[in-house]
Order: sequence, then structure tokens, then C-alpha cells
Amino acid sequence: MNRKYLVIGACAVAAVAAYITLRPAPVDDTAQSAPAEGAAMVAIQMPPIEGNAAIGQRIFETACAACHGTNAVGVEGAGPPLIHVIYEPSHHADESFQRAVEVGVRSHHWQFGDMPPVEGLTRGDVAMVIDYIREIQRANGID
Repeated sequence: MNRKYLVIGACAVAAVAAYITLRPAPVDDTAQSAPAEGAAMVAIQMPPIEGNAAIGQRIFETACAACHGTNAVGVEGAGPPLIHVIYEPSHHADESFQRAVEVGVRSHHWQFGDMPPVEGLTRGDVAMVIDYIREIQRANGID
């Protein structure tokens, strides 16, 4: 009988020791700070950009990057990353980008406020921007 309790006790001690040794380190939330205002929101791999997507890149950098960041990585405090699963084609089809530019967007996925319409872009311009965004998305596993 005593041997049985000795084995159970040894197993309990081993389990506690394993838990203490293998548990994740506690996170000190006070040491972490929010991303800096203006910082990129996602890290991406950039593919080669050619053809209409290259024209779209130039349009994007002029008309969209102030809020959505260089290469559409988002800007902390300004606008969301478009290289994000939320904007995959099955959730945000190309026409949703066309409509966003034409009439704006009410804030719904992110807390940046409403997006106003973007003046001065044609549907053809936006189609090339979409080509650019979709190229980067595909290179980052979003399709």
C-alpha cells in the first residue's frame, strides 16, 4: 500500500516539475507598447511587379499609400493593410475596391473611421491598382 502512494506521489512531483519547466513564460503586458503611429501594420514579401500591375503601383503610391502604406501594408493610425486575408478576392471582390474609390466605405473591419471617395481615378486606373494589390496578395498566400 505504501509503495502505491510513493509511486503516485513521485508521478505528481514529476508532473509539477514538468509543468513548471515547460510552461510558457508569463507575458508582461506593461512592457509591450502599441505600434507607433505611422508604422507599417504587416510584413510582406514583394513579388516582381510588371505590366498593368506596375502602372497600378504608381497610381497606388500617389493616390492610396498615404493611408494604406507603401505596398499596401497599412499605416498604423491612418488606414488598414490591403495585403490581409480580409481583402482576399472571395471576401472583397474587385468591384468592392472600385466602389470604395467611387463612393467611399463606412468603417466596418477596422477602427480607422470611414474612407472617403478618392477623386480623380477612373475605373481603368482602379483596375490597375487592383492588379497590383492582387499580385502582392498572391505572393503572400492570399488568394
